[in-house]
Amino acid sequence: MKRIIKQSTIAICAIFLLVAFTKPRETTSVKCMIQMVNYTGEGAYIVVSLINPEGAYEETLYVQGKDKEWYSDITEWWKFYGKRRPDIDAISGATISGGERKINVLKIPSDKIDAGYSIRFETAVEDQEYYVDDVQFELTSESVKSKVEGKGFIRYIRMIPQ
Repeated sequence: MKRIIKQSTIAICAIFLLVAFTKPRETTSVKCMIQMVNYTGEGAYIVVSLINPEGAYEETLYVQGKDKEWYSDITEWWKFYGKRRPDIDAISGATISGGERKINVLKIPSDKIDAGYSIRFETAVEDQEYYVDDVQFELTSESVKSKVEGKGFIRYIRMIPQ
């Protein structure tokens, strides 16, 4: 019995030490302004994702649109998100309508900058088009302080380091 208690105590201490001294992931905070084109209809759902060098989804950075019922309309992202469905409440906000703009803060993993990763903005509007890469650009030290034109519902996005 003493042996089991001793082994359990050692295991608990080892786990505590691993957790206590694990370095938290370093992120870079970037203000992201999204300016929409003028269009009529419902507000746009926008998903901002981190894309790895192979072109696959790595992480969801932000979601504009809180009604989970419509997430499956953002089909490419849904293939990634829908399998696991992690909690995204902390990184989601209201939809953006035509002509409007919103500013959000994106927390980008610092080790992904200048490492071949990209940021993708996908947009979908009810009963209208879906743009899988309305805006997509390589994540570099320069691009996190730039303006990029959109191809669909997004007129442009502007990144501003904090």
